[in-house]
Amino acid sequence: MRAKATPKEQLAVWSPGSPRGCCSGARLEKEVPLLGSSWRLLARQSRAKRRGRGAWRGVGPLPCSLPGSLPLSLLLALSCLLGSGVQPKGGPSSDCLKGAAPLHTHTHTHTPRAAWVLFLPAAPEEPWPAVHTHTQGLAGGAAKPGSALVRPQGLVQDILYQSSEEEIQRCLGPDGKVPLVCGVVFFSSRAAEQLLATHVIPPLNACTYMGLDSGAPALQLSLFFDLLLCMAQAVTEEAFVAGHKTGAGAGDAQSSRAARSARAVLWKTLRTVPLTMAYLPDGTYKYMTSSAREHICRLTPQLGDAHSRAFCKVAHSSVEEPHLLEEGCSVTNCLLEGPVVVGPGNVIQHCCLQGPLRIRSGCLLTGLDVASSVALRSHVLQDVVIQGHVIRLRDLSCKVFTLSGRHDDWQSTATEENGTFLNLPWAALYHRTGIGSQDLWSPDVPPDQRCLLNARLFPVLCASEALDLGGLLWLLGSPETRQLQSWRRAWRLSWEEMRACLDQEAELASRRANFFLQAQRKIQRVLTEQRNCSLLPLVRSAVLEGFGEALLDTLDQVAATAGDLGVAARALACIADLLGCMARGEGGLRSGPTANLAWAAAFQQLEKGNIAQGVKALAVERKKWLSRPILLVRAARHYEGAEQILIRRAILVSSQFISFWQEELPPLGCWVRVECPARIDLSGGWSDTPPITYEHGGAVVDVAVLVDGRRPIGAKARRIATPELQLISTSGRLEGEVVVELVCRDLEDLRDYCQPHMPGALLKAALVCTHIVNLLSPQTLREQLQERFGGGFELHTWSRLPHGSGLGTSSILAGAVIAALYRVSGRCTGVDSLIHAVLHLEQVLTTGGGWQDQVGGLVPGLKIGRSKAQLPLKVEVEEITPPEGFVHILNQHLLLLYTGKTRLARNLLQDVLRNWYARLPTVVETASALVSNAEECAQALKQGNLALLGQCMNRYWLQKKQMAPGCEPLVVRQIMEVLQPHVYGQSLAGAGGGGFLCLVTKEPRNWVALREVLAEAAVLGNFTLHTVEVDPVGFKVELLGEHTLEV
Repeated sequence: MRAKATPKEQLAVWSPGSPRGCCSGARLEKEVPLLGSSWRLLARQSRAKRRGRGAWRGVGPLPCSLPGSLPLSLLLALSCLLGSGVQPKGGPSSDCLKGAAPLHTHTHTHTPRAAWVLFLPAAPEEPWPAVHTHTQGLAGGAAKPGSALVRPQGLVQDILYQSSEEEIQRCLGPDGKVPLVCGVVFFSSRAAEQLLATHVIPPLNACTYMGLDSGAPALQLSLFFDLLLCMAQAVTEEAFVAGHKTGAGAGDAQSSRAARSARAVLWKTLRTVPLTMAYLPDGTYKYMTSSAREHICRLTPQLGDAHSRAFCKVAHSSVEEPHLLEEGCSVTNCLLEGPVVVGPGNVIQHCCLQGPLRIRSGCLLTGLDVASSVALRSHVLQDVVIQGHVIRLRDLSCKVFTLSGRHDDWQSTATEENGTFLNLPWAALYHRTGIGSQDLWSPDVPPDQRCLLNARLFPVLCASEALDLGGLLWLLGSPETRQLQSWRRAWRLSWEEMRACLDQEAELASRRANFFLQAQRKIQRVLTEQRNCSLLPLVRSAVLEGFGEALLDTLDQVAATAGDLGVAARALACIADLLGCMARGEGGLRSGPTANLAWAAAFQQLEKGNIAQGVKALAVERKKWLSRPILLVRAARHYEGAEQILIRRAILVSSQFISFWQEELPPLGCWVRVECPARIDLSGGWSDTPPITYEHGGAVVDVAVLVDGRRPIGAKARRIATPELQLISTSGRLEGEVVVELVCRDLEDLRDYCQPHMPGALLKAALVCTHIVNLLSPQTLREQLQERFGGGFELHTWSRLPHGSGLGTSSILAGAVIAALYRVSGRCTGVDSLIHAVLHLEQVLTTGGGWQDQVGGLVPGLKIGRSKAQLPLKVEVEEITPPEGFVHILNQHLLLLYTGKTRLARNLLQDVLRNWYARLPTVVETASALVSNAEECAQALKQGNLALLGQCMNRYWLQKKQMAPGCEPLVVRQIMEVLQPHVYGQSLAGAGGGGFLCLVTKEPRNWVALREVLAEAAVLGNFTLHTVEVDPVGFKVELLGEHTLEV
């Protein structure tokens, strides 16, 4: 039903009906529209209590997960339900509207009266007709849910409930079906404001907490028969105010003067608002009863039901042998260990079961623990309902069990033909077990009122022995005399009596504990199987629910026992996330230093490869850092430091792909000079970064380029007579030249090689990685150099590009240095080995980083590098051969613009790795998109398609921003917006954040015109334009004379 007005701003109220199935028993609460927002308010109200439901409805289920998608937390599942039009799997326990997209929730009649406040977009992608407020049904089934009398124009004339057949016939439509009320109501902004204005008018103020706090007696109103009925055109004021509508009451309040006064106010306020009926074509209405058979049917897929095609049989559960779950069963919030066979038509919820165990068909099991599995094994489980409940008897809390048949009617008397227990007449129970009616009902219960609901069947306490499920399951078979005697000695309750003692708080706590117990198994499986499944929602839920420390133990176990360094590193990253969540948004930034001496011993164990001992030492130290948010955040940083150690160890295994051969030592004073081009990444960057590259696989398209006609990166080295190391580094021609000169005479001068911000760190690390220097040797530096090389080395490096340019300077420079050191020390190597040697060096240097830079700068021309999702990491390079003449065309259209703003990739790297280890869905999807886009870019180059190349670059830039939000400074965005009409594609080189902007222009050689465009747009910034040419040679090694000093 809908109060007619503009659909732009609506207040939505959704109520499943009254205690009798259609009329809402919830109180009217004040709701405030979100002014100036693109979101609108929806209030989901619960029903009042209903007497006489089955035992299987002791506590209502929470919303469950969507079919085909398994969110790892209940909060995420609810979020998915609100945003999707897919029919959820799970058990409804109130009147249920199926097929109503995008909302479908389940609430229970026994829950306290309350409102769920949710949010809907004002302009959803799909049109609102997907959510209607009535379905169609046969006239014979319209009495329970309620029906509406509607004019052809859709205006509601009357609302009927539990009406006669003759009245229902009046509601028949042209197709012979009746519109059934479904409880979804939309109010326009105008109608909502009119309704909300009444909350301060007595006696309607008594419907709100403000009125109650002011001392007004509580007043309940029905959504349908108090709020909506006054809008129906055929209803008179006298009948409405008097409350004459059948089934319209809300208990005693309806006959009171306050209720009549309230309806009078509502009539005056809402009578002028027309009420229309909207039809949900594919919807079906499910009326909830106390039948266990119907409940099981609703929880399992049914033949011919369109919604069953999307059914998901396992939700929030850990199943050790899932192949033993047959089609047509439903398992929710369970832990099934060992061979547990579950046949079709079975429903298992909130259980921990251990095999061997077979559940045939038609059963509903809830709340059973591992100890119950032993009792279950000795019985044939078919068409039975077995449940565990937590009850409280004064200060005593205990677990009790109930047993019934799938076809039992709880309210049929024992003398009736359909009065059964365990699907058989009561006489069969008396005959088989020796139980008499006097054991089940006291004499003061008349025979015509004796039913399963009040039969004292279920043992609660026994003075002589402990009670378990076995004390009840004997009713399924042919019992021994002692079992009957034990049952009779026990203090027993009926379900009707037990229901009043249910400890719902303890029951929900048990279900919560069960959820996180199976979640711990799920975490182990996700990590060890290296699945791209986000654990962050589950981590957050565990912290909020008080299970954070239990989850820490699980992650410790995974990290310590993993045989794969990648798995162990991800487990440590999850611990870092968990510690960060435990800080609850306090304690400062997650990124920061990770060298506190308190963690040094644990780090040393990890560096040595003693993973289990290192993880144990981390856990011991961690316990000292859990007391305050700031300590938790610092501990999280150090766990990320430990994770980096394991990443480095995983990558260091790639050193097996480094090979070289011996050459004659160059003469003293003879220079070995290496020059390298820069590189431009055209597509695929970030997919080359560990651990993404060995957990997902990577592909990057690069081009080696000359900048302003020169190779901008290089190194040269020579042997000198003095046994020492002379290191000279020059960099930054564009931003001002920086020169660093160092002389190393002792091993101590080299020990800071792993601190990348120390002067000369890269050069020192290269000396260590090429084994020119051995820091663990008992020999001094002078002795090592003199013995092996007959003197020392002088090493010069240079870069004409600014630091943080995005053109791969650091990695390419590392390749040049390694190549120079290999040759000057009497060794030679190939490009493939050099690529892996740089990867090894950067891990030793602790800067991390991937392989695309050295591939781009060391391999000539156009190429695509690839790595598989495996360890050890191996990079394979395919050189791309474009059509003849395309390289010349590309040279005319390729251009670099220096933005004047630099940013180190390491500043972005930590956030990207954190998001990858959390397996955020957007990051996982983008990683796959990066690889596929790189392959498409390679095809564009092979075809010589400049426009397609530009499209790939534009898409690549969007993907970079997905991977590393914040990599686009404002000045860069302004430049790109100005240049967009003049280029096929553009992207910041490297990780982004600054440096060089790579352009593929539409017109050849038009940098002068582009400079004028930027000047006209008054774009601020110290930018410069630079020419680019594809380098067909790559890095070049030369042996020069003794006096060649120019750079």
